[in-house]
Amino acid sequence: MNHFQYVNGALFAEDVAIAAIAERVGTPFYCYSTATLTRHYTVFRDALAAAGLDATVCFACKANPNMAVIRTLAELGAGADVVSEGEMRQALAAGVPPGRIVFSGVGKTRHELELAVAKGILQINVESEPELELLSEIAAARGIRMPISLRVNPDVDAGTHAKITTGKKENKFGIEWTRAREVYARANALPGIDVVGVACHIGSQLTELEPFRDAFIRVRDLVAMLRADGVNIRRLDLGGGLGVPYDQEIPPEPKAYAEVIRATLGDLGCRIIVEPGRLLVGNAGILVSRIIYVKEGSTRTFVIVDAAMNDLMRPALYEAHHAIFPVTEPAAGAARIEVDVVGPVCETGDTFAKQRSLPPMRAGELLAFGTAGAYGAAMSSTYNTRPLVPEVMVKGAEFAVVRDRPSYEEMRALESLPAWFKS
Repeated sequence: MNHFQYVNGALFAEDVAIAAIAERVGTPFYCYSTATLTRHYTVFRDALAAAGLDATVCFACKANPNMAVIRTLAELGAGADVVSEGEMRQALAAGVPPGRIVFSGVGKTRHELELAVAKGILQINVESEPELELLSEIAAARGIRMPISLRVNPDVDAGTHAKITTGKKENKFGIEWTRAREVYARANALPGIDVVGVACHIGSQLTELEPFRDAFIRVRDLVAMLRADGVNIRRLDLGGGLGVPYDQEIPPEPKAYAEVIRATLGDLGCRIIVEPGRLLVGNAGILVSRIIYVKEGSTRTFVIVDAAMNDLMRPALYEAHHAIFPVTEPAAGAARIEVDVVGPVCETGDTFAKQRSLPPMRAGELLAFGTAGAYGAAMSSTYNTRPLVPEVMVKGAEFAVVRDRPSYEEMRALESLPAWFKS
């Protein structure tokens, strides 16, 4: 469920007309619904609580690192799963307490580890032996023992897109399953390291529960072995990955996901950490764009919009589907035609949809791209020297710009010419 609905023939975000936002901030822009963020978080949190789990929900900031989004979730009680110094600083600035921040990622630098230790975050999910040794050195030098979980790669096929699966042995993430006990023994003996748990994450946009179940059973077996080895495991970080409906998918409900956790891991006496990203923010955001031209080709009709692959790159990167719908509601029974919806960037890959059925459209009309709150603005770029687009948040009848569109002068101010060029 989301809070983007037609009201008297016009698309609204909660109680604000999308056309009114477009008039104020220009197009393209991202729009986020506070009510949808709130609903998705509370449904997920309450499902875990109803299953009797001692769970902490840490929002995976990579899905949408906008500070207003993080703050909205933080005020509801969410923590943050971060994968870079920038995300850590963003979460802290948004008001997430350090004790609710988990630092994941396969390539943490010395500086990033030093910052995480200094800030006193909840835990670091260590993904390699070199990282483990470096972290031990950093923490021991400060006279502390840093809480860690080792991210273990359970070699489970998530059954999702190859570019977003993370739990198979050929993926770059985590400690290989067969070496986990050996690495845990080393971690348990290092100064500066407090081994508190096991972490795993098998991929993104999962629409079936069985891969989760398979991975969690492996985690359960590992916990039993580690406890037998004298390692005091008391936290289980299960990552995220539960999917959302982009097209015809019917992902499991949060309560079914929570039941899988309860059935496989609920009796281990561990604190559960889960890191949903897309699930919380995907359907809470749309991208709004204006039609520049409708171009009649020899074999198809092109609807050319002012958003481009640099603004929403998921279709180009993953062949991903996003619902596309006019901001002015079509009349009941209106005719539809097959069109290609494309952007203005000089790439054939700058295509949002091929042969999509839409009502006839004219230049100047507004289109919305659904389920764009996750990995939309977060993955955007300035390709073709196009400014990053604004992000807008709606709450009830109010809206605010939560990231401005930079001017060309502001973009250019980040660059400089070397002294050998004459002015």
